[in-house]
Amino acid sequence: MTDLFDLPSGLTWTHADVFCAAPLTGNGLCVFHVAETLSDEIMLRLTQEMRQFESIFLFEEESGIRARIFTVEEELGFAGHPLLGAAAVLHHNAGGDESRRWRLQLNARAVELTTRRRDARFFDAAMDQGIATWGDHAEGAARQSVLDGLGLADGDLVSGLPMAMVSTGLDYLIVPVTAEGLTRAKIRVDDLEARLATVGAKFAYLLDTENHEGRTWDNLGAVEDVATGSAAGPTAAYLQRHCAAPGAIILQQGRFTGRPSELRVSIDPESGSITVGGGVAVVAEGRFL
Repeated sequence: MTDLFDLPSGLTWTHADVFCAAPLTGNGLCVFHVAETLSDEIMLRLTQEMRQFESIFLFEEESGIRARIFTVEEELGFAGHPLLGAAAVLHHNAGGDESRRWRLQLNARAVELTTRRRDARFFDAAMDQGIATWGDHAEGAARQSVLDGLGLADGDLVSGLPMAMVSTGLDYLIVPVTAEGLTRAKIRVDDLEARLATVGAKFAYLLDTENHEGRTWDNLGAVEDVATGSAAGPTAAYLQRHCAAPGAIILQQGRFTGRPSELRVSIDPESGSITVGGGVAVVAEGRFL
């Protein structure tokens, strides 16, 4: 029998939970430790096999550690919880109780992270996402098209606040909603990504601005993300600019998936650089035959 996908013998992975208070909470992640080249197709299929929202593949090279991130649908140029989880796993494997610094090279940028061990398998991890960049507001027909795609009406939005595109690596349309709107939201269309693209966004992040709680999905609405680190930075920037929020917030996510998570975000008052962090539990290890 011919194997459709020839997996490298002995390929290992570590399971970690990110933005969690304890193991088996927060956002799950598979960190693959790769000793040789893997094709894009195999990395995508491995991510689908592990059934996590995202997986990260670490390649140790002479110049440092290169990382590639996949969802079950595509490769991403940047993401939050995979990078934080990977840094904690690297610290776990390296040993030592001290704080550590890491630099992970993505396809188009490098990310600086820090980790601090709290016990044998639990870490605090944080990443510097840089300064938020701002794009267009969704207005008129584009605004209504996105609302329709999310199953929302004007009354579900917070009056006086814009739907704005903000990015620290992935382009999010921040949609300010009431608590009731956050509960009611659901992707109702199969072309949401195209609707978001008209305002320069890749994903929509629904934000209850009063309670600092958010939700997001893949653009087909098939999977709700538990905790979205790449959206946490843009959310903090949005809250500071439009809601007079302080420079440090705790963002809640995951309640609707049964995996409540906390994302800690701070904005440097001088540079504007945004740090996103949370707890990471290293849960399990495995090996492909």
